[in-house]
Amino acid sequence: MSAPTKEERRVCWAARDALWKCLDVTGDNVEACKKFQQEFEQQCPAQWVSYFAKRREFLKYKEKLQTEGYEPAQGVPNP
Repeated sequence: MSAPTKEERRVCWAARDALWKCLDVTGDNVEACKKFQQEFEQQCPAQWVSYFAKRREFLKYKEKLQTEGYEPAQGVPNP
């Protein structure tokens, strides 16, 4: 697989941004954003689709930690 061109990257990122915006608006309702998901998968290399999915999960987790704080698991000694 050759590296995507600048234009291919732009199209991929635009599809990713549209999907993420839809997911944000619908509260991560994947079914409501199916059209955007399909477009994203068509416009981006499979490795990028996987990476961006993991990246979104991480960013959501990070945001949750920042807003709700860290809560250590029960039964685990606090260092």
